[in-house]
Amino acid sequence: MHKRPEWISSTNIYEVNVRQYTREGTLAAFEKELPRLRQMGVETLWFMPLTPIAQKNKKGTLGSYYACADYRGIDPEFGTEADLKKLIDEAHSMGFKVIIDWVANHTGWDHIWTKNHPEFYKIDETTNDFKMASGMEDIIELDHANPRMKAAMIDAMKWWVDQFDIDGFRCDLSSWVPLDFWKRARPELDAIKPLFWLGEFDEMESPAYGELFDASYSWKWMHKTEEFYKKQLPLKELIQLLKHYDDLGPQCIRCWFTSNHDENSWNGTEYEKYGEMAPALAVFSMTWDGIPLIYSGQELPNLKRLQFFNKDEIDWRGKYELEDLYRELLSLKKNNPALKAGDMHVHTMLLKTNAADKIFGFIRTNGEDKLLVLLNLSPAPVLFTILDDRIQLAKTEYELKPWAYVIEEFPDSRRKFAS
Repeated sequence: MHKRPEWISSTNIYEVNVRQYTREGTLAAFEKELPRLRQMGVETLWFMPLTPIAQKNKKGTLGSYYACADYRGIDPEFGTEADLKKLIDEAHSMGFKVIIDWVANHTGWDHIWTKNHPEFYKIDETTNDFKMASGMEDIIELDHANPRMKAAMIDAMKWWVDQFDIDGFRCDLSSWVPLDFWKRARPELDAIKPLFWLGEFDEMESPAYGELFDASYSWKWMHKTEEFYKKQLPLKELIQLLKHYDDLGPQCIRCWFTSNHDENSWNGTEYEKYGEMAPALAVFSMTWDGIPLIYSGQELPNLKRLQFFNKDEIDWRGKYELEDLYRELLSLKKNNPALKAGDMHVHTMLLKTNAADKIFGFIRTNGEDKLLVLLNLSPAPVLFTILDDRIQLAKTEYELKPWAYVIEEFPDSRRKFAS
């Protein structure tokens, strides 16, 4: 069983889309945003792939970050190795952790391995060429049955830790990669320094992978909440899904989010998917047991789908309308012991109310520290009473506007805020 770095239990993740973040689309330009993000409470920066981008069969004018042409190096679009070293040094000095995207399942068509080591790839028997990855024309599948390929991959990952002192990896399509690769890679990389391993998989669908990763995605929750909002599903379906997640055990922490690069570009912004419920889901992501993820621009909020293969800068307007909300939530996550993720001393209890079809309420406790969260997950105002004798509350009656929320810290009501 791997040992999880302690800082992970109180961290949050901010996904950085360097290409679309600034007019320049470079690491040097993004570095200027570090003070603002640190003040907002961001703890861990996740950079989408920075490796050289394949040109053969590329999509759009710039190609996909996820179609790698070399596992070592920085694409000139983003800057230089010196730029990244400077940025990470500055980020570390400010207290950030930094993780990078790692794409172990596939590469672009003109990756250097296609010339130097074609045996590292699967071959399509029909075309006798490299095997295209699952209908995506710009990428080809690596052959994880080849032990030399796996060794070369791990050496490349070590290069990033050694050269840039990164703090972990967000592993793209983790469950598409054979489990034995991660079983070999993790201990070898962790021997250099304890790393944070975030996997792009839902543990409900790939439970074995949960034993190798510190945190995993919550795809089922993300899809179910969209369905809940658009199809007016009963609230009990969301609660039942959360119970299924709890049944998986504590070995792998869930990562909760309302947007990321894939969702924003291909399925719509959080407001397209969740409408008026989006802020309440952001509160859930920050306060339920797990690690919250924020995507570039959500603090604006960003109301447009960002193009993936072309330049499409985030519409920064000089006013961050949700920054105060995120600052409050991120401060809670960082400083309240009751919000530690994957901690055996923390207990989460769903609350009984007389509006069980509309109100989602819970309390998280860690010793004397407690946090109450009430979400009105309905389009109507609700006056309700908490009917739960398992915990003593000074106040049991609340009224919430449609899709509104209340958060209260105990003891002594240190902080309280609501929509």
